[in-house]
Amino acid sequence: QPSNLQRPLSSLLFTGYSYLSVLSGTVLGLYSSDDDVVELTSENVSQMLSSDRIWFVEFYAPWCGHCQKLVPEWKKVASALKGVVEVAAVNTDEQPSLTSKYSIKSFPTILIFAKDKVAPIPYTGARNAFTITNEALQQVKRLVESRVNGESSDRSGGSGGDKSGDSDVVELTDSNFDEIVLNSEEPWLVEFYAPWCGHCKNLKPHWDRAAAELKGVMKVGAVDATVHNRLSQKYGIRGFPTIKFFDAGKKISEPVDYEGGRTSDDIVKWAQDKADALLPAPEVLELTSPSVFNEACEKHSICVISVLPTLYDCSSECRQNYLKILKEEAERLKKQKWGWIWVEALKQPNMEQRFEIGGSGYPAMVAVHSGKKRGATLRGAYSKDGIHEFLRALLLADPKMPLFPIQAMPEIQNVVAWDGQDAPPIEEDEIDLAELGLKVEL
Repeated sequence: QPSNLQRPLSSLLFTGYSYLSVLSGTVLGLYSSDDDVVELTSENVSQMLSSDRIWFVEFYAPWCGHCQKLVPEWKKVASALKGVVEVAAVNTDEQPSLTSKYSIKSFPTILIFAKDKVAPIPYTGARNAFTITNEALQQVKRLVESRVNGESSDRSGGSGGDKSGDSDVVELTDSNFDEIVLNSEEPWLVEFYAPWCGHCKNLKPHWDRAAAELKGVMKVGAVDATVHNRLSQKYGIRGFPTIKFFDAGKKISEPVDYEGGRTSDDIVKWAQDKADALLPAPEVLELTSPSVFNEACEKHSICVISVLPTLYDCSSECRQNYLKILKEEAERLKKQKWGWIWVEALKQPNMEQRFEIGGSGYPAMVAVHSGKKRGATLRGAYSKDGIHEFLRALLLADPKMPLFPIQAMPEIQNVVAWDGQDAPPIEEDEIDLAELGLKVEL
């Protein structure tokens, strides 16, 4: 049976019977440890990348109907190919980094990791056990033939003095370092090594794997410090290997020393945390059109929606204070990669009805997962502390948090954006007392 584990908000499974599976917490995957299907995560993906075997990997979403239909066929494939080809699955709700890394746009997506683990091949055949298994055996045949013909499947390269064009590690020198690293807008993780260094040789396969996994996230390089003395002196290299992190943008400040572990998993986690910290805060968008709703809610796993009072009930200064709180929370939670929108009360009546907003007045807040058709409502005060506690409870999978179903996405109207000003004064009509039969005495 699927395990009951608490997971981050971005990995929620919205089902009618699991109140935790909407916005945070318990996620029910489609495979278990009893199956022959390997569950791949960001923590164990290096097992696949360093393997000489062929891997067939399904990227699925637990709520996807086509994925659910594929489950029995995929299990048959895994059992039939046991010991021959590795059959794995990635729960994209739980593994957003892998989903992004392999540019998964639809479900299920099946990728074949054959000889070149860095460039997987999309599987486009029929989704039944017989056809998939046949394709796997064809891949095995090709791999065996390439080995018989003397083509190596080893992924050499990286640090330790054994360089190859197959590696994702960029070889840096005294002559190219400034142009490639210091003038780059991208963040860099650079190892300074010596070819004779035993620790450097031990690090080499991990450095290669980390470079492959961090593709698109961060550049990974290596410098032979015994040859390129200028760089060694400039950065005070005294021992090997020494790893330094160069921030994104122009490299004006000094690099940061890497002090993490020496496995590929350690390196990737450290680098990913650094990359996440560099992410810009998500924009808090005013909901003025269907395209804004689509950008914030349907292109993100979670969107946080605020409905603020009208300007007659809350001045421009009052509204700016609310927006400041929202922007601070968006900055604090930027690693979650949610969408954030706000709208003035009563401007999107269909949305308020669908998301059960406004019953307790304004301001109001809901968090919605458009894919799973579930949401949660802020029940406490709409304040910095209240919003913080609400979103914190979602992240911690608070079982006391009630959820509401969403039958359909709302119809969003085009409305005029707020100009940042207070509401215009209400003009009172002058009353002619004479017309009312009243005598005015001067």
